Amino acid sequence: MHLPRFLVRLFAVFSVVLLLQACERQPTTNYLDQIKDSGELRVGTLYSHQTFFYNQDGLESGLEYDLLTQLAQSLGVTLRMIPLISQEELFKAMNNDQVDLLAAGLSPTRKNRVFFRYSPHIYKVNSHLVYRRGSNRPRTLEEIDDTVWLLRNSYNEQLLEESIDGDETIEIKFADYDENELLRQIAEQEISYALVNDSNLMIQRRSYPELSSALTLEEDLGIVWYMSRERDDSFYSTVLDFVGKRHIDGTIAKLYQRYLSYIEDFDYVDTRAFVRAVDDRLPKYQAWFEQYAGTLDWRLLAAVGYQESHWKADAVSPTGVRGIMMLTNPTAKSVGVKDRTDPEQSIRGGATYLQQLIGRVPETIPEDEKIWFALASYNIGFGHVLDARLLTRMQGADDNSWDEVKERLPLLMQRKWHRQTRYGYARGKEAYHYVTNIQMYYQNLLLLLNQQQEQQRIEELAILEQQKLDLAAELAASQMAAAEQGMQYGHEIFNLDFQLTTLSDASSAETQDVQSVENEMGKAVDPIESADDSIDKLEKNSQ
Repeated sequence: MHLPRFLVRLFAVFSVVLLLQACERQPTTNYLDQIKDSGELRVGTLYSHQTFFYNQDGLESGLEYDLLTQLAQSLGVTLRMIPLISQEELFKAMNNDQVDLLAAGLSPTRKNRVFFRYSPHIYKVNSHLVYRRGSNRPRTLEEIDDTVWLLRNSYNEQLLEESIDGDETIEIKFADYDENELLRQIAEQEISYALVNDSNLMIQRRSYPELSSALTLEEDLGIVWYMSRERDDSFYSTVLDFVGKRHIDGTIAKLYQRYLSYIEDFDYVDTRAFVRAVDDRLPKYQAWFEQYAGTLDWRLLAAVGYQESHWKADAVSPTGVRGIMMLTNPTAKSVGVKDRTDPEQSIRGGATYLQQLIGRVPETIPEDEKIWFALASYNIGFGHVLDARLLTRMQGADDNSWDEVKERLPLLMQRKWHRQTRYGYARGKEAYHYVTNIQMYYQNLLLLLNQQQEQQRIEELAILEQQKLDLAAELAASQMAAAEQGMQYGHEIFNLDFQLTTLSDASSAETQDVQSVENEMGKAVDPIESADDSIDKLEKNSQ
């Protein structure tokens, strides 16, 4: 029995398709394995100090960035941050499978829960209605007298809608950018109110001290990571486990301490003074801070100088210390400073002394924490810091952790405790605030200088964009001129072609006339030739 030919062909084609499919690598249904196979973790984000930014050295930084780096390392892949311009763009990127996870200071909402799944909270924030000092401060929602701006699809949108409960007297508008831009617009009096998270408020008012909270709408909102609901549980469960473990081992608490703890204490007057000093005084001394910082970050050294003297070269304390770095006379002599009021000598001497103190800090203390022990020693003396470590051990805590030791510094002021130490009484609470202030000034300085750098980049981009527009205009003009020239050439060619055609036609006419004459001449010659032939015949016959 023979099969029909078309069935034989169909069977052959089907066999080839199966063979080709067997040779190809089949896509896995496990999303976690897909990430590992790709070799990278793609994260959509928005620029912010707590999430992701480039520091003064051009390095990637941020609380969530550092945590995501650890997540990527645990997966054996590299981290690729993808900064976008708005929450809407983030959601589009996730829906288009351009990112694996969203980390942008986001809180969970009922509306977004339909499309996304959330990690456990990374840290918590409060929701504030922000206004500008000196303008109307609404103490209740009913007292709001202007438009309230916020981000679309954010938790604050859900929160405000629930709070006003259909009250149409409050106008709401949505921004297409981020909360930092809303805060800038309030500071510069472009808008009156915005609903934002307090972490953004506390960071931005370091640059814009006029920003203030009118009222708090909700507290303890969790900041989470977003993942798509359309994917399987493999990656989602891994993230849940990772975040939970990082809370337990204290990693997230340390990151919060590094990036956000300093912003919780805010002094309006001091912040305004600091911002002015960065603009007016720091430029005079910045080159020396950079020159003598050595292995230190020059901005940290500058923060020490501000804490000591507010960058005043002739500063003098009641105890006799003086100069920008407020050196005692014995310390100045030990580091070769002859004139403590000479700003360059003072900065050089202070940097040298601080580096000497860092060198004395025990090796058991982590490298990134040695500076805080050294700064406390700069303030109250190295011996008293050793005493604080002793009290820390006595209370069963880790004496290599600055967070633990700083809490025992105030005990040096209590007789019950300082009597058990070698060096006795010390103004430990002052040292505690001294280091905390330096950390705050340091972070503020990083923020301000980073903003200046970003503004410079924006201006450079604007110049480049204008140059691009100018070149485009020149190109368009040259193309227009070329087109006009081409049209002129085309017109001239057309005229020449027309003239050639006319001449050709005339030549053809003349040729035809000549041919006609020749034909007529031919007709006239024929009888003559016939007559000649007749004469020839007659002559032959006569012969």
